[in-house]
Amino acid sequence: MKLEKFAVISDQSAARGVVHWFVTPFDQETVAGPKGHRIDWVRGLPFIAMHVACLLVIWVGWSWLAVAVAAGLYCLRVFALTAFYHRYFSHRAFKTSRVSHFIFGFLGCSAVQRGPLWWAAHHRHHHAHSDEEDDMHSPKQHGFLWSHFGWFLTPQALPIRWKLIPDLARCLELRLLDRFELFIPVLLAGMLYALGAVLGAYAPATGTSGMQMVVWGFFISTIAVYHVTYFVNSLAHVWGPRRYVTKDDSRNNWLVALLTFGEGWHNNHHYYPASARQGFFWWEIDVSYYLLVMLSWLGVVWDLRGVPRRVKLGKGKRVTPVAEEKPVPVPSAS
Repeated sequence: MKLEKFAVISDQSAARGVVHWFVTPFDQETVAGPKGHRIDWVRGLPFIAMHVACLLVIWVGWSWLAVAVAAGLYCLRVFALTAFYHRYFSHRAFKTSRVSHFIFGFLGCSAVQRGPLWWAAHHRHHHAHSDEEDDMHSPKQHGFLWSHFGWFLTPQALPIRWKLIPDLARCLELRLLDRFELFIPVLLAGMLYALGAVLGAYAPATGTSGMQMVVWGFFISTIAVYHVTYFVNSLAHVWGPRRYVTKDDSRNNWLVALLTFGEGWHNNHHYYPASARQGFFWWEIDVSYYLLVMLSWLGVVWDLRGVPRRVKLGKGKRVTPVAEEKPVPVPSAS
């Protein structure tokens, strides 16, 4: 990894970086050249602040309720990211209604990992160029830390790659989620503060408060979601066995699979990304898939794409995540 990538972009507009905290531009072009590959530290300040805010736990303390809320929000948001941001929006591995995809897209936004359009577009790009020079989060090309978190703080990563998501770009509700992505985590933090304040005033036996609930339910929980999902880009391309021969270094990592509800079976996934199931065999725990099956019983999702036996046995051909479609015009910023 080249250290100059972590250098400050001296000519980056600080004012523009601050504006981008709140409203991500829809029509911005990808920044080419070395400037596009360096971290924009102005835009990265909120990411750093999120980590520092976890230290507030020293002052607010803990309660069983606050820890339980943090764990519950961790599980809910990991599922929204893995099952919907990844398996649905990025790979269309099952079908659901527009109401459901808006609800789970909304929940995914609360994890502060950008909107579903941005997330899916970058992930499709990753599959097309996995561990090649054009893969922005390849540990092979750019180093472990860069693949873990550095890449998404660069100007190159800021825009949405519209030509890769023609199927999703048609949905106004998804464009709204991406346009106002920050509103949702701010709303979550506000609701957590209100919940803690009310409980602190009317149910003091819970031992919680508004700030305690925010620190545990928002900051600590979100940081945990951050790093377990980032491990799919970094650790799951470095550590673990490779069952299938793929063009990249993807690996099956049981620890990442447990933490991310199944995403750690990454070599399986890169071999056959069209499946809603990433744990191909019964002993490969895939919690997101189990939950999707339960949702299918309720009619929330349907047509879950499985893994053909020939693929499990390594006799199938690798398939692209989604069918090639014609690009659609980039939506205007208005």
